Amino acid sequence: MSGRCCACPRRRRGGRAPRCRSATTSRCGRLAARSLRVRVTTQIAALALLALLLAGCLPEPPRDLLAPGDDGSRGEWPNYGNDAGGSRYSPLTEIDRENVGHLRVAWTYRTGETVGEPGSYAHYAFEATPLMVEGTLFFSTPYNRVIALDAETGQKRWAWDAKVDRTRRLALATSRGVSAWLDAAARPDRECRRRIFVGTVDARLVALDAATGAPCADFGRSGQIDLTEGINVSDARCCYQVTSPPAVVNGLVVVGSAIGDNRGADLERGVVRAYDARTGTLRWSWDPIPTRESDPARATWAGDSWRRTGAANVWSVMSVDAERGLVLLPTSSPSPDFYGGQRRGANVYANSVVALRAATGEVVWHFQVVHHDLWDYDVPAQPVLVTMPVEGKPVPAVVVATKMGHVFVLHRETGAPLLPVEERAVPKSTVPGEEASPTQPFPIRPRPLVPARLTPDDAWGLTPVERDACRARISRLRSEGIFTPPSLEGTVIFPGYSGGTNWGGVSHDPARGLLITATNRLPFVVTLVPRDRYQQERTTSARPGREFAAQRGTPYGMYREALMSPGGLPCNAPPWGALTAVELATGDVRWEVPLGVSPELPTIPGSVNLGGALTTASGLIFIGAARDARLRAFDVETGSVLWSGELPASAQATPMTYRAPSGRQLVVIAAGGHTALRTKTGDHIVAFGLP
Repeated sequence: MSGRCCACPRRRRGGRAPRCRSATTSRCGRLAARSLRVRVTTQIAALALLALLLAGCLPEPPRDLLAPGDDGSRGEWPNYGNDAGGSRYSPLTEIDRENVGHLRVAWTYRTGETVGEPGSYAHYAFEATPLMVEGTLFFSTPYNRVIALDAETGQKRWAWDAKVDRTRRLALATSRGVSAWLDAAARPDRECRRRIFVGTVDARLVALDAATGAPCADFGRSGQIDLTEGINVSDARCCYQVTSPPAVVNGLVVVGSAIGDNRGADLERGVVRAYDARTGTLRWSWDPIPTRESDPARATWAGDSWRRTGAANVWSVMSVDAERGLVLLPTSSPSPDFYGGQRRGANVYANSVVALRAATGEVVWHFQVVHHDLWDYDVPAQPVLVTMPVEGKPVPAVVVATKMGHVFVLHRETGAPLLPVEERAVPKSTVPGEEASPTQPFPIRPRPLVPARLTPDDAWGLTPVERDACRARISRLRSEGIFTPPSLEGTVIFPGYSGGTNWGGVSHDPARGLLITATNRLPFVVTLVPRDRYQQERTTSARPGREFAAQRGTPYGMYREALMSPGGLPCNAPPWGALTAVELATGDVRWEVPLGVSPELPTIPGSVNLGGALTTASGLIFIGAARDARLRAFDVETGSVLWSGELPASAQATPMTYRAPSGRQLVVIAAGGHTALRTKTGDHIVAFGLP
């Protein structure tokens, strides 16, 4: 054996690396442990912070999902996920598997926005995916500067600043993007005929003229709507925000909210609202916590618990089926995340995908992926609208990816599963006052995309000593699978509330019938603390990487932390992040490969990640997401890495692609990092193209 460690084998032609034995049983593993431990101890804390917070004859995207006026051939990117159903798929083929290795930086734009003063935010992340419409890119920065760039050159056309108060301690400073809408009834020369909508981190909905960036005076009050109106905001300075682009459907702008977790039981309500896209007039609102006695979901909330609970909000990206008049919502957990004794019952419509009638806000159907959530298992990913072959016939479907690593495939018109799902018995709670759901839904296909349990025998470490320490720690905790309830002794939450799949979601390649998603595999520990001991526990056991939350209005506070070895590495075996391809028709996993590396752990493949994938008709996947500052291109058929391009900062964002006015295909990604991952931050929009 040469001096090269087996954990970093010499790469074979074709991009694949040979398998090797575990580093814990090899000489190179012992050498790696000594060399890595010094570098790892401080940097690996980033893992703990993550969740304290993925041509020609080829078919076009379904026409009912395309943006108005886009026939699928113009090469634009008019929505966050390209089409309104979130496929993140492009029909462009100029960049293909043969020439992708020749990609070069075409241009770079810097926003000039800095991370900000310590204490002005809990976490800061540049997560935007730009739109491209009629030769112009539109995107938003973490503090909601909306910027328009020339799609050919990257030169700024205009910028508008929301002037967010940067002295307030925001729960999260980020914006995943903006939405565009064309008023087809307006005269071509009318101001604000095409509008850009953005939700802000201080809870405003803003309409801008796409041509100039000026606020649309006829929308709301001088172009803005205060989304805190009608909401009982308990912590106005931090925790009621908008971080994802609104949905636009049939002349309505539909907006959700991001609500800071675990502050208490009676938090802000996760109301979803629809406004007239021209005037800003409120057309309807819908509360995911049912308030009407006639609503069948009300029976899933014991007594009057529906009055004393908040959240269940829609913080991620919604999808639109304009032909059927539906808007599909991914809802989150009710408050607080880790104790539900005061909200007994299944808690429908929380932790669900819900189809609303876009014109009225009425519920058409819902499917709950977690009953009575105790784990912060929000539905984090945009529901992806696809056409699925069933008994030889095309059926409209929706794909729902979850933090548990489960993927549900449902009929888009009814919510009925198209791939089998079963209710299984799950562990009971041992916490006085808690009543966990006796069963939970499990998809039979696809199989879970991440390991479903972490036992003492699964413990991992770079050395036998570290492995044994992890084994001993796990043996003292409750760890009986993904639905093990939080406990007083401590419960392993695995794959963890960061995922599985997170907001990076799923990309759908309709030509090959594949679903592509990035996943995380990082274990955490959640411990409930009786109220009379909480303050003392917070004072005496505080340490870096351990987060305390009061859960006001309940008998318990809580703390959570990543499950790490003494050397600072996760107690589960790598990869800690992966990229997976699933066959839509059958639910079979086609392939799975590690995604990226951690900068301080370059010999161990598979990085914790945040961000999504882009697929193209030419058989490529583009994704950043990992903690290293690189954009990669994979072969969609095999998972082989075909190209990797260096970025000026880490890319916790989803890339997009378009045909520039000259006809050249460009791939664009935001490279700005994420403070929770302790990745390199920046202010860059980077475009790649062929020479």
